[in-house]
Amino acid sequence: MKNNKLYYVLIPLIILLSWTIISSLKLISPLFISSPSDVFFETINLFTIGKILVDIYHTLYRAFFGFILACLIGIPIGLIMGYYDKIYSSLEFVVEFFRSIPSTALFPLFLLFFGIGDESKIALTAWTASLVLIIHSMYGVHLGKKLRIKAAKTMNIRGAKLFQKIIFPEALPQIFGGMRVALSLSLVIVVVTEMFIGTNFGLGFRIINAQLVYKIPEMYSIIILTGIIGFLLNKSLLLIEKRIIHWTN
Repeated sequence: MKNNKLYYVLIPLIILLSWTIISSLKLISPLFISSPSDVFFETINLFTIGKILVDIYHTLYRAFFGFILACLIGIPIGLIMGYYDKIYSSLEFVVEFFRSIPSTALFPLFLLFFGIGDESKIALTAWTASLVLIIHSMYGVHLGKKLRIKAAKTMNIRGAKLFQKIIFPEALPQIFGGMRVALSLSLVIVVVTEMFIGTNFGLGFRIINAQLVYKIPEMYSIIILTGIIGFLLNKSLLLIEKRIIHWTN
């Protein structure tokens, strides 16, 4: 167990050590890479004055709102596509087509329909994450045990009850895998849209603003903070998954 913990922090420590050496020897200009100590003290300063808390709130609000909408849209569609072959055949091309388009390419379209406010950021996040959830939910049904479905049908369990008792629980491991991907993707999409779609708050806005005025320690600080938030969100959802899908542990 101790060895596992050591390996868990080994690579981050190597990265931190390499970063310290590079910045101390000035192998790369301080204009492009700040020292770990500068980034650390800048992080403390951001939390001390409190302005970063507002940005974290707005980013998480947009990401969570988009993610919840994606779950409400993507999971039911994926389950239905996975169970009904005719619906799958009808929607397969549409889902695969839009899944192949990079989300960033859709920025102008969502700006046109939703404007530059939170609506466009949340809508694009929900759209992107829902496609991930559709695919994972659909394959969750496909990978489920067909024998249980046949047994349920022989016991006259059909319709909504069949989805509730058999299909949905069978697909849950794949659905949660999709939810972890979708949650991380939601944070990514929101941060990127905050950089390019008009806003005065958000981690993406702070990153691009710091870069434009060459506040390099602040830029690195917020980038690292964004990564930590994403890591914690993923770990939190993983803990929820282990509690709900206890039979796979």
